[in-house]
Amino acid sequence: MTNVAPNPTQSYKVDSLTVEVYASQADMAQAAAAQVQAHLQAVLSRKTACRAILASATSQLEFLAALTSAGAIDWPRVTLFHMDEYLGVGDDHPASFRRFMREHVASKLPVAAMHYLAGDADQPLTECRRYGGLLTGEPIDLCCLGIGENGHVAFNDPPVADFEDPDTVKLVQLEERCRQQQVGEGCFPDLASVPQYAYTLTVPALLSAERLFCIVPERRKAEAVRDTLRGEITPRCPASILRRHPAATLYLDGDSASLL
Repeated sequence: MTNVAPNPTQSYKVDSLTVEVYASQADMAQAAAAQVQAHLQAVLSRKTACRAILASATSQLEFLAALTSAGAIDWPRVTLFHMDEYLGVGDDHPASFRRFMREHVASKLPVAAMHYLAGDADQPLTECRRYGGLLTGEPIDLCCLGIGENGHVAFNDPPVADFEDPDTVKLVQLEERCRQQQVGEGCFPDLASVPQYAYTLTVPALLSAERLFCIVPERRKAEAVRDTLRGEITPRCPASILRRHPAATLYLDGDSASLL
C-alpha cells in the first residue's frame, strides 16, 4: 500500500532547493517516506534496478521506520549504500553505522545488496577506493541524508568539506562539535570515546544522486537549518550546497524550522 503523505504547513523554494515544513516530526517522516517511495517506484518503472544512499543517524529513525514499512516497492531490485563510518570501529560496536544500517534497514528489507563501509579495514585508503568504486559503478538514483548540528552532510564538517572534491570516499578528521553531537545523541559516553577520524562520502558523491531527500527534525538542528537556507553557499555550512542541486527537497518540522 502506498504511503499517504501529510500536507506541509509551508512549502517554498530557496534557490533550487524545495523546503517543506510539517506540523510534527511524525508528519515530516511520513511525508518524506511517501515521496521517497514514489521516487523508488518511478525509478523501477523505467530501470531494472535502483541504487540509493541512506544516512545513519538517530534523526533518521522515524523516517527509516516509515520507509521500511512502506509497501509496493520491489526491494529485491534495490541496492543500498550508507555514507559514513568511524575509522577503527567494528560492525558490532554500539555506535557503528554498519550496525545501525543492519538493524534499522537491511534486516527489515529483502534488498538486492546493502554495501557497507568497513571502518575497521586493515588498509583504510584501499577501503576508500573499494567503496568509491562500488558507488561510481552505476548512477545513484537517490540519496536520503540529514544535516549535522555544525551544518555537515555525511561527515563533511566545515573544516574538510570540499564542494569540488575529486574523491568519492575519503578519510576526515571530525570537528569537535561534530564529535560532541555524537555524545549528545547517546552514541558514546563522553567526548574522549568518540573516534577522531572517520570515512565519509564526499560532497560531490552525495550530490551525484539524481534526487536528494534531506530529512532534518529537532530543535538542535535549527541553527544549521537557518544557516543552510539564509546564509551564503559556502563550505563553512556544507549543507548550503543543497541549494544548488536541481532536484532536492528539505523536510523540516516545527522545531528545526523555528529560526527561519
